[in-house]
Amino acid sequence: MLISEMNWMQVEQYLKGDDRCILPTGSTEQHAYLSLCVDTILSSRLAREVGDRANVPVYPVIPYGLAQQWTAFPGSVSLRIQTYLALIRDVLDSIRRAGFRRILLINGHGGNAPAQGMLREWMMDNPDSKVKWHNWYNAPLTWQKVVETDPIGSHASWMENFPWTRLAGVELPIGQKPPTDLDRLPLMTPQQTREELVDGNMGGVYQRADEDMLAIWQVARDETLDLLEGGWD
Repeated sequence: MLISEMNWMQVEQYLKGDDRCILPTGSTEQHAYLSLCVDTILSSRLAREVGDRANVPVYPVIPYGLAQQWTAFPGSVSLRIQTYLALIRDVLDSIRRAGFRRILLINGHGGNAPAQGMLREWMMDNPDSKVKWHNWYNAPLTWQKVVETDPIGSHASWMENFPWTRLAGVELPIGQKPPTDLDRLPLMTPQQTREELVDGNMGGVYQRADEDMLAIWQVARDETLDLLEGGWD
């Protein structure tokens, strides 16, 4: 149930019976041999599948986020923190003005975390509205399934390699890349980060069987749907 496939009159009619909507957020940044838009592809697809099952409108994904560490990799885009927070706030203000009062924000990029604090402030300014920030990829049940599948994985490794984030004609390396020292990365410049990671994978094998990935996706979809359908009070 995509907003892009509705007109304003249909939205107005919907709001007579329900005040929920979904807003996906992602990023455009390097993911080694996978699409630069992995985070955007995954959050928007998950939002669409959950919205279809719950009959809840889904807004277009916000494709840019906070990705400064990846800007030495061509194609990556990063917003400033103040720009990102202002963008999210303006979008939420407009969504609320339309009549939505319960907003599930499905986030696909860990770097976007600073928005969480702003959302608490936004809800204090708008006490009639609720926003849930959902990092779908490390939500409790989904992360449990990831670890059960393979405890070694990180950015741009197998755990983001779904059938819909791969690129046609791109051959992935075989073998497991050693885990990156996550304590060192925040101290590096974007160029140093590129030199450290080389291809961008932060650790783990590059691909696992589709059966494994689809099992994780089903858990993520069910967990997100449960979040949308309960616990707003």
